[in-house]
Amino acid sequence: MKNLAPDRNPSDKALIIIPAYNEERNLPKLLEKIKDKYPDLQTLVVDDGSSDRTSQVARSHQVRVVSHPFNLGYGVAVQTGYKYALEKGFRYVVQMDADGQHEVDDLGALLKPVTAGLCDLALGSRFLGAGGYRPPLSRALGMRFFGAIGSKILGQPLTDPTSGFQAMNQRVLKVYVGRHYPDDYPDADTLVMLHFYGLKILEVPVRMYAKQGASMHKGLWRPLYYMAKMCLSLLITYSLKEHFHRRRPKE
Repeated sequence: MKNLAPDRNPSDKALIIIPAYNEERNLPKLLEKIKDKYPDLQTLVVDDGSSDRTSQVARSHQVRVVSHPFNLGYGVAVQTGYKYALEKGFRYVVQMDADGQHEVDDLGALLKPVTAGLCDLALGSRFLGAGGYRPPLSRALGMRFFGAIGSKILGQPLTDPTSGFQAMNQRVLKVYVGRHYPDDYPDADTLVMLHFYGLKILEVPVRMYAKQGASMHKGLWRPLYYMAKMCLSLLITYSLKEHFHRRRPKE
């Protein structure tokens, strides 16, 4: 872990958060690779009401587990992890998916600019590097549309607003545990919110792979709901701009 930052070793102050829903098949490989590559980092699996053995599998790999009694949604799952991180005093968090979509080898590169103080949130982008990720057409259109809106508001390029592969400091955590964090699909709206809070966002090239299993945007109505919901959420977030400006979090 010495390569994460030239002037500090954050391994005892960083937490990996993995939200998981029915991921007993994918978790073993992911947790084993994390332990092999980053043995000094602590890991928390948030079991979002799984009906399989997700919790038992995670515990068998000697990682911390918090379980919801039933499925509450992705946003609630990661927010549970953020609250845990703040309560336990972690200075940095990396969040990644449980389904093997995110490349464990890129975790250090994602965490480095945050621990070095170059940004508050490092957002992993699958489109900045040499990866071959190709999303479905409907998802790609949504990424481009909301990426363009986010880029305009942030005043900087935003190539992957839907990325769930992120590293952050305590200032971001304090925003993410608030009541304005969405409980279903945190996306471009949360990045705009961070910008209005005065926090710095930096995109970092990472590798991502096709999702295993069903996508939350599968079918006709889910993408339409997502588009409508995100447009409304961005409008509400923009209307609260001055509110966020006055409440910049401190670490």
